[in-house]
Amino acid sequence: MAAAAAAPEIRHRQVEANGITMHVAEAGPASAAAPAVLFVHGFPELWYSWRHQMGHLAARGYRCVAPDLRGYGGTSAPPDPASYTAFHVVGDLVALLDALRLRQVFVVGHDWGAIVSWNLCLLRPDRVRALVNLSVAFMPRHPSAKPLDYFRRAYGDDYYVCKFQEPGYEAQFASLDLKRFFKMAITVQTTGSSAMSLQKMQSSNKQITLPSWLSEEDVSYLASVYAKTGFAGGLNYYRCLDLISRG
Repeated sequence: MAAAAAAPEIRHRQVEANGITMHVAEAGPASAAAPAVLFVHGFPELWYSWRHQMGHLAARGYRCVAPDLRGYGGTSAPPDPASYTAFHVVGDLVALLDALRLRQVFVVGHDWGAIVSWNLCLLRPDRVRALVNLSVAFMPRHPSAKPLDYFRRAYGDDYYVCKFQEPGYEAQFASLDLKRFFKMAITVQTTGSSAMSLQKMQSSNKQITLPSWLSEEDVSYLASVYAKTGFAGGLNYYRCLDLISRG
């Protein structure tokens, strides 16, 4: 029996784009002529979320590009929450594609990455060949849109999207066991006001059994990166939710 082919190598580099420095993971052919896939992660994630998909597609001749978004991991994290609108983050991705000499890409987004990807299609459809989005449906932009008001009415002020609006709330993560936090956040199956509640996570004694697709090594990687960077960058996306929705 022939030996299984080795997984394609994932390469890492820093790219200057749109006034920030972006950490980018790549796999597959480096040629600008190869069909390319841009992977856009959500919260609380990193480029790392796409490692398996990158390996699968790279082995089939696709150039795979997965950045840490603005505010995450090895990418710059401007302190001003107003620097995390769709215009800023889409601008980062377009500048990244320019730096990599990629004219058009397939785009795959999840969670906040889906919101960013919807806006990439709206603002720069010329750069997108096709889109696959997970978790977040398209939300039409409207000058009077106030999604935060909706979340408060539907779930109350303790809902995580609302709590994340509080200045300095990122400090709440400092007291958490980050490995346990990521285990609970990534495998959460509840909805409503209790979803992503840091207080409930901290007080819970529930035994967590990891699914087959999430290992202790994966959890340790995420925890180690966020222990260094903190959560302010990720929370700043939530603080721009109304701005993003209004267009």
